[in-house]
Amino acid sequence: MSGARRVFTPEYRVGIAKRILAGESVTTLSRELRIKRSVLYRWRDAYREEGEAGLSRSAGRPPGAQAGKPPSSPQEALLWRIAELERKVGQQQLENDFLRRAFKRVEELRQQRRETGATASTPKSGG
Repeated sequence: MSGARRVFTPEYRVGIAKRILAGESVTTLSRELRIKRSVLYRWRDAYREEGEAGLSRSAGRPPGAQAGKPPSSPQEALLWRIAELERKVGQQQLENDFLRRAFKRVEELRQQRRETGATASTPKSGG
């Protein structure tokens, strides 16, 4: 079966989740059923948190997470834009934190070289 995506009924997924919660090994089930362990753990967790309802939804995006859906009102458009800008600010903060740590590390290495008397490597002149 190359590239074909298998679809499992909610009843099947519930049955597997119950087997895991009853103590069966996820690794053994994964080999037996030829289903990735990560999928089995996801089924187990969904069943644990929401019961059968957690496994009755179809695969894909969760309800309400419709990417690219045009805003239906000016207020929704503004809220979407605010969320987009907050994500961008968060990304920039991560980048700034990374660069700040990298710069600090470079400065520490320079200081260590000065203290040990090491000199920076220079290109040799040909001749």
